[in-house]
Amino acid sequence: MSHYDTIFHQFNQLIPRGKFKEIVDRFHGDYKVRSFHCWAQLVALLYGQLTGQHSLRDLVTALRSCHRKLYHLGIRAISRSTLSDANGLRPAEIYEALFYHLYGLCKGRKHFRFTLPLRILDATVIPLCLSVFPWAKFRRRKGAIKLHAVLDADNQIPSFAVVTSARVHEINVARDMHILPDSIIVFDRAYLDFCWLKAIHLQGAYFVTRIKRNTQYRVLDRQKANRVSGITSDQTIRVTGAHAEVLSIELRRVRYVDRESGQAYLYLTNIHHLDALEIANIYKARWEIELFFKWIKQHLKIKSFLGTSRNAVMTQIWIALILYLLLSYLRKLHGCQCTIYTLKKRLEVNVMERRPIADLLKDVMFKPPDTNERQIKLPIIL
Repeated sequence: MSHYDTIFHQFNQLIPRGKFKEIVDRFHGDYKVRSFHCWAQLVALLYGQLTGQHSLRDLVTALRSCHRKLYHLGIRAISRSTLSDANGLRPAEIYEALFYHLYGLCKGRKHFRFTLPLRILDATVIPLCLSVFPWAKFRRRKGAIKLHAVLDADNQIPSFAVVTSARVHEINVARDMHILPDSIIVFDRAYLDFCWLKAIHLQGAYFVTRIKRNTQYRVLDRQKANRVSGITSDQTIRVTGAHAEVLSIELRRVRYVDRESGQAYLYLTNIHHLDALEIANIYKARWEIELFFKWIKQHLKIKSFLGTSRNAVMTQIWIALILYLLLSYLRKLHGCQCTIYTLKKRLEVNVMERRPIADLLKDVMFKPPDTNERQIKLPIIL
C-alpha cells in the first residue's frame, strides 16, 4: 500500500469501481457530463455521511479544505451548485443498484443459531417539513416518507430497502417483495394479512408474527407446554370465520409469558418443526431491526437532507445505507470485535490520516487466545 493512501482513500477502495461504472452506464448517469461524474458524487456524499456534514455548504467547504488529498479519488474543488444539481438530476437508482451489489459482499457471518436464513421486516417513518418537501405530503400539515427494510439477522445488515410516501401501508410493500424459499421472515401485526401469509407459505418460506386477539380459529391439537421456560400454550390451529377459505392451512399458536415483565405474547407461525421456545426467540430477534432504525437515524444523515427534491432525498438515503454496508464489510474484513459506531468514529476522526486501516483497527481485531503448554486443556462441549 502506498504511503499516500489516506484512510478515506482505502475505505473507498472497498467499492468495486468497475461494477459501479457498469451500473452508471446502465442508468446513463454520466450522459453528457463533462467533469463532475457519478463517482465524484458518490465519494463526496460518502465523505459527508462519514464525517457528519450538516449542509451542502459545510460539505463543499470540507471537501475544498482537503481537495489535495482527494485528488487520487477523482475529486476536485466543486461548487455547491454543481453538487446540488447532481443530487437532483443523477438517478438515485444508481445508488440503489450499488447498495444491492454491496450486500452480496457483506454476507457470511452468522449471529443466530437457526439453520434457516432469518429475515426481519419492518418500516420506519422519517418526518419532513411539508413546506420544504411538498412532494412528501403525509397529513394535512405534515410531510414524511417511510423507509421499509428487511434486516438480514444473520449478518446484521439490511438486505432489502424501499422508500415510499408515508401514506403507503407496510403490507402494500410486503406483497411485492421476493420471499426467499426456506427462510424465516419475522414481522409485527401491521403485516398481518392472511392472503400474504398464504403466499409466503406457498413460496416455501416460514413466517413468525403476533396473532390478533380477535382472530377466530379452531384448535386441532395441543402440545405439552414447558411452563418453566415461559411457554404456557402450544397449539395447532386452523383459522375459521371470514378468513377460513383464504388461509386454509394448519398454523401454530404459541403463547409465551416473559418472566421479567410478566407480559404475555401470542405468536402465529407456520413452523411446526421447531420447539415453541425457539419460536418465541425468533420473534424476540425482531427487536434487531428497531435497533437498526434507531442507529441509522442517530448516526447517519437520513433526517436532515442536502437537497429538497425527491431524487436528492432518495440519493442521500441510499448512500447512507451504502455507508452502513461498507462499515459492516470493513468490520468483517478485518475481524473487528467492535460496534459499528466505534468503527465509524475511528474512521471519522482519522479520515485524512495516511496510515493503513489495519493499523487503525489493530487493537479491536479478533485475537485468538494465547496457547500455553502449562495451561489445563478442557474438553470442548458442543
